[in-house]
Amino acid sequence: MTAPSDGVTGLIESDRPLTWVFTGDSITHGLIHTRGARSSAEHLHELIRGDLGRVQDVVINTAVTGWRADLILGDFGRRVADWRPDVVSLMIGTNDCTTVWLDPVIEPDAFGASITEFVRRVRALDAVPVLQTPPAVDLLHAPDRERIGAFAQRIRDVAAREGVVLVDQHARFTEFSAGTGPGNEGMPWGLLDDAFHPNAAGHALLALEWARTLGLDARAAESRVLADLTARVAVARHPQWPL
Repeated sequence: MTAPSDGVTGLIESDRPLTWVFTGDSITHGLIHTRGARSSAEHLHELIRGDLGRVQDVVINTAVTGWRADLILGDFGRRVADWRPDVVSLMIGTNDCTTVWLDPVIEPDAFGASITEFVRRVRALDAVPVLQTPPAVDLLHAPDRERIGAFAQRIRDVAAREGVVLVDQHARFTEFSAGTGPGNEGMPWGLLDDAFHPNAAGHALLALEWARTLGLDARAAESRVLADLTARVAVARHPQWPL
C-alpha cells in the first residue's frame, strides 16, 4: 500500500524545483506570539532551501490571522492556486471551532466537508495536500474553543478517508506535558504564548513534527535546523517561570 507521504517523496526525488505553500490561520501566519523568533513555516523554509540545498524551490506562507476553512475556500486563488503549488499544507480549525465569535457556529461535519473540498481543489491543481491538526488549547482561558478536539478529529477522518498526509500537531501538543512535572494540568505550557497561540518553542515543535512526518529529517541527517528545533523543544519541556 502506498503511503500518503510517498507523493511528497516522489516530488523531492524528481529534483525539479518545487513550490511549497503553507496556509491557514494566525498559527501559520506566525505573527506576534513568537516574540520575533521564526515561525514554523520560516523554519521549514530554511530546512528546505538551506539544509536540503533546494535553492530553486520556493516556500510561500499565505496564512491569514483569524481565518477559517470556509474563508480559505472563498479566497482559494490567492491563498493557494495563484502560486501554482506542488505541495500545499493546511493547518486550520482553531477559529472554526469557537462557539462565541461566530453566528451561526460552524458544526464539525460542515468543517469536515470544507476540509474535504480543500483536498479536492488542491489535487485538481496536481498538487499534493498536507493536512495538519491544530495545536491543543488551554480551555480554562479559552472555553469557547472546547470543540477543538472534535475539529481535529474531523481533519484526521478526512486524511484517512482521502489518503492525505496527516501531521497530527494536536496529538503532539496534547502528549507534550506528560512527565513535565506536577501542576501542568495536562497542558503544554512550554509551547504556548497564550491560550492557543504557540510561542517560539511551539513553532519549533510544529516545524519538527511536519519535517519528521514528511520524512525530511531522513534527508537531512546533519541538519542544523533540525538540531536547533530539537533543542528548543527539549528546553520547553521544563520552562522556567518568572519569579
